[in-house]
Amino acid sequence: MIAETDWAVRGTCRTADPDELFVEGVAQNQAKAICSECEVRTECLAHALDNRIEHGIWGGMTERERRSLLRRRPAVASWRDLLEAARAEYRAS
Repeated sequence: MIAETDWAVRGTCRTADPDELFVEGVAQNQAKAICSECEVRTECLAHALDNRIEHGIWGGMTERERRSLLRRRPAVASWRDLLEAARAEYRAS
């Protein structure tokens, strides 16, 4: 059985210093750049949204950006399902 977080071992950030991903201010842009070409960005973001992770850069979004998204879309039951469906639709087009 595959664990729900097996994607984490494939993340671009796996070799980064964790302190680089839990920063504030302008340094967040550098942290977000680590995510820009990551193959598991969608899974990472879904994990952070579904688990309401409050700190750090996850899936290329800051905590402020994630809070804003959660407020705008309170009815989403599973971000993982929503983001995977959106990715599949994008790839099919």
